[in-house]
Amino acid sequence: MPRFPGRTADVAANLTSHVLGRPLCANGTPWILYLFEECVENVWEYWSVVIGLISMFCFLLSTLPQVIEAYRNGKVEEAMSIGFLLFLFSGDLSSLTGCVLTSQLPIQIVTVVFYIFTDLLLISQFLYYKIKNSSSKKRPMLKWLCFLWCGASTVALLILPKFITDNNTSANTQNASNSVEISGYACGYLASIFYLSSRFPQLYKNFKRQSTEGTSYMLFALAMMGNGTYGLSVIVVLPALTGSKQTFILKHLAWLIGSLGVLLLDFFVTAQFIIYRKNSSGKTSKKLKVPEVEPLLCEEEELSTF
Repeated sequence: MPRFPGRTADVAANLTSHVLGRPLCANGTPWILYLFEECVENVWEYWSVVIGLISMFCFLLSTLPQVIEAYRNGKVEEAMSIGFLLFLFSGDLSSLTGCVLTSQLPIQIVTVVFYIFTDLLLISQFLYYKIKNSSSKKRPMLKWLCFLWCGASTVALLILPKFITDNNTSANTQNASNSVEISGYACGYLASIFYLSSRFPQLYKNFKRQSTEGTSYMLFALAMMGNGTYGLSVIVVLPALTGSKQTFILKHLAWLIGSLGVLLLDFFVTAQFIIYRKNSSGKTSKKLKVPEVEPLLCEEEELSTF
């Protein structure tokens, strides 16, 4: 489940002119060249980038429905697994480490920092309601501490991308390429392991409760869209490749495993939402039928006395 397009800022040597080291991409798409430093000259590469951006925005929006659901329900600690949240946070932290070590583009660093911010928001919300609901005493300072923590983390995460991009320099070209190769693969596989592991605690939590109440399905639906579109963005570009397709797939294998693996696990989460929602609706309908039976029984007893 790569939560950002898993491109390793591969800028071909022929994209750089010998004059002032400026990008040379006469037939490329200007906005893609400006944002991602990629020379996109055919329809396959263009749609690969567009679908990758759709994937990114799906992940950006995925946590918002869960934040709203937790605020509305007020029992997020009963619905969400802390293991799910911690594994998700660890995966995004691994992605950020990979971005820094492999000198990724600023837009990718900013995106992954935003993911970490949303992870911290979900974890903070989980801890807030857990402390609040576990005690009968009112804790007025708890809300202020929560606001203070969220404000401090927001400021820190706004400064972090600028700090990283200003200090993210390489010693020399050879060492940089070796660093990209080793650290990129390591962080990619590590992030994939964390993302895959995140679903199992939530699946177990839902199974143990026999309910998905308090959990927003849009969190998983948008994640499924993000993972599906990411995999599609990698496949779409294959016809336009001039080099080895096997090498290209191997370079993206870590992110593809995480993306498609989490997509498969989210189908099981979807099945839980369908099954447990049917069970809960069946229980509520039974409860509604009970008051209707009692008056009829009372009338029958009164008639029998006469």
